[in-house]
Amino acid sequence: MSDRPPTMWSLVLRQVVHQLRMFWRIPVALFFTLMLPLVMLVLFNALFGDGTVETDSGEWSVRQFYTGGLAAFTAVSATYTNLANVVPIRREEGVLKRWRGTPLPTGYFIAGFVGSAVVIAFVGVVFMLGLGVVAYDLQIDTAKLPGAVLTFAVGVSSFAALGMAVAALVPTAASASAVANATILPLAFVSGVFVVVEEYPAWLDTIGNLFPLKPFVESFQDAFNPLVEAPAIDWADLAFIALWGVAGAVVAVTRFRWEPAAGGSTRRRRAARAAQR
Repeated sequence: MSDRPPTMWSLVLRQVVHQLRMFWRIPVALFFTLMLPLVMLVLFNALFGDGTVETDSGEWSVRQFYTGGLAAFTAVSATYTNLANVVPIRREEGVLKRWRGTPLPTGYFIAGFVGSAVVIAFVGVVFMLGLGVVAYDLQIDTAKLPGAVLTFAVGVSSFAALGMAVAALVPTAASASAVANATILPLAFVSGVFVVVEEYPAWLDTIGNLFPLKPFVESFQDAFNPLVEAPAIDWADLAFIALWGVAGAVVAVTRFRWEPAAGGSTRRRRAARAAQR
């Protein structure tokens, strides 16, 4: 048996595995993060899948359009929405405070949260694209795969940072859920995720272009769009997404709190249940 101390990477990996186990044990999180986008893909294609999307280069199947867009949205849900919800809950439960009192560097715990979110995002995207290939004639060009991987990496890193920023700023877990959903769901409608619109009104198009969801969705869709030539990498969009990620990381690092806010919602619920016993 080796007496060597565990390496940094092995400690981070253990935290990632621990967070993944916690995720799989929460059926609600599993459904809304991974299963709901798959259900939406099936429903949207059943209702609207016979149509086409007009682009400057020609017509593109709606079935393929939805597959790429919802795959990107799954990655955002697994990182931004997931982290924005889970981290404040752990803070209110006192888990973060207890972790901070252990010998393990606190950064490893955060890396476990973020790493598990990235793994969940990867699994969700693979399932979504696999269904697209099997059921909706999604075309995967090997020459575009490096671009798809790069876009995925930049996107999930940036949205994970933004999710941690929300977790750092909100006072309670209840407000975190409200903020995460109130920001991402409306943007999804103007970013080509839920609705196929050949041309948005100018003001909606402007709103979509101000935030990172639309360029991420469009860049990821391009990797599976037969009308877009390889390598299908939009460096300007990736730089814009990364800039949002850097801003989110700065906020997350400078404003992160390990201590729960006084009267946090989760703590109140626990106290109320204890008083009833």
